[in-house]
Amino acid sequence: MVNYVRDNLITITINADDLPDWIDDKLLGIDVMFDEQTYREMDHALKTMAKAEDNRLAVLRDILAGNDTLSRGSTKMRPLEEFLPSVERAGKTIELPEGLLNEPQQHALRVVESNPCVSLIHGPPGTGKTTTLVEAIIRTLLNENQVLVCAPSNAAIDLLVEKLSERRVNVVRIGHPARVTEGSLSKTLDARIADHPQFSELRRMRKRMEELRNRAFKFKRTYGFSEREERRMLLEESRMLRSDADLLEFHIVNDLLQKAEAICCTLTGASHYVLKGKKFRTVFIDEAGQALEPACWIPLLKGERLVMAGDHCQLPPTVKSREASLAGLSHTLFERCMERFPEAAAMLEVQYRMNAEIMAFPSQWFYSGKLKAHESVATALLRPSDTPMEFIDTAGAGFSELKDPETLSRYNEEEAALAIRLAEQMTEEIGIEQWLEEGLSMGIITPYSAQVERIKQKAESSGVLDPLHKLVSINTVDAFQGQERDIIIISFVRSNDQAEVGFLGDIRRTNVAMTRARKKLIMIGDSATLGAHPFYEKMISYFQEAGFYKSFFEV
Repeated sequence: MVNYVRDNLITITINADDLPDWIDDKLLGIDVMFDEQTYREMDHALKTMAKAEDNRLAVLRDILAGNDTLSRGSTKMRPLEEFLPSVERAGKTIELPEGLLNEPQQHALRVVESNPCVSLIHGPPGTGKTTTLVEAIIRTLLNENQVLVCAPSNAAIDLLVEKLSERRVNVVRIGHPARVTEGSLSKTLDARIADHPQFSELRRMRKRMEELRNRAFKFKRTYGFSEREERRMLLEESRMLRSDADLLEFHIVNDLLQKAEAICCTLTGASHYVLKGKKFRTVFIDEAGQALEPACWIPLLKGERLVMAGDHCQLPPTVKSREASLAGLSHTLFERCMERFPEAAAMLEVQYRMNAEIMAFPSQWFYSGKLKAHESVATALLRPSDTPMEFIDTAGAGFSELKDPETLSRYNEEEAALAIRLAEQMTEEIGIEQWLEEGLSMGIITPYSAQVERIKQKAESSGVLDPLHKLVSINTVDAFQGQERDIIIISFVRSNDQAEVGFLGDIRRTNVAMTRARKKLIMIGDSATLGAHPFYEKMISYFQEAGFYKSFFEV
């Protein structure tokens, strides 16, 4: 598996105890092959769902497809006492954080508890969506022995694994160990198998099996009747050991899965062979706003009730086919359910991430002005005399976008240089020692991958930023979803005579970009180009009216 690629460096993971013979060969290459497995699983899920008749899957399909109502759901869940501080279950105490959840979060839990078929948690940036979802999972486990928890990406599911483990939930993470974070590694099925009391016996059997096979094939030059008979007997014993080892491994896996309270995996990971035939009362899907609907049906084949959490006002799923996107593939199941079942949805309204003024415009445009900044962050600034936001207008500066001939991605050399200059200025104003002492973090983000490369090149040659390389992240907006930094600098790149904004027209990407900042947001863009789009025209006007607008010539 390829883990990391940068310039002339490739990091790979190999599934073997020993390195292969070719590892020391020179001029190794990698051919990129198309993996059809994910698409096969989605296709299978859709066909299975379509054929369902007279069962719970058929009811769920009809409700989610809009051919039935939520009233067709099963009987109401048994009501729980209101936010008990702790509950005894299965011989252990589960702590519930009494008083730590705000009213919108508590309302979201009540919505999840009261809806027997579909529940939706709408979590705008910084509102504690993951925290609320974890509480919903824990409270569901008071009535159910086991739940299935999924997300479209490994990063998202690993975060849930970490949070659930902190709350002492018995978690098993299904997935390749090379794809999970270090913090979740001990929760993977492979790691749990290695920690099982019977694993030493399984390892002994596997080792003995290999020894027998090696002995069976040791005969090379002399090979008569006795050698043939000995080989036959050795191979027969090896096969018997393999059968016993497979049976023991099945027992270990089954034992681990039976005892697990939360089985966690990606959406496509729900098709893993160890989950074949398993059924769950409730399926949880996090980051549902980024999940393709066909992928959602993979875990839904195993469940009776669905709880989704996400934000359809942030980045949608990646759909490379324009035809498929126009046909509706980019319209997610979460978004459709938000439209059809407002009574089953709860929006989290208190955000704990950003300064109130950074929050204000995204709140007005995307969330009907309902977001509120918690008092702990509402007035947070880098420095008492600082401003929380700036829009640096490059109109008239002669900055021009270009297209990378290989990737066809856009870049803007002058904007990249300006972004690094602004980062250096803030570093020098605050001071390296103070910056390191406070552990301030900075993100320089842009919608275009070609611009990321230009910014990284300039940052690597910056002596001012060099001491802070661990605290400064440079990446695309898409890669930053779910993250946050004290300071965010955004380079919009687009600057052309035709006033074309390209895929910046999907303003959800800009919503993500703006809402990554905690204390300081700096946006660099050409108002003459961006202002041709109504969203950006309104955004620039907001910065002007709030006194956060600067021309490039003032910087």
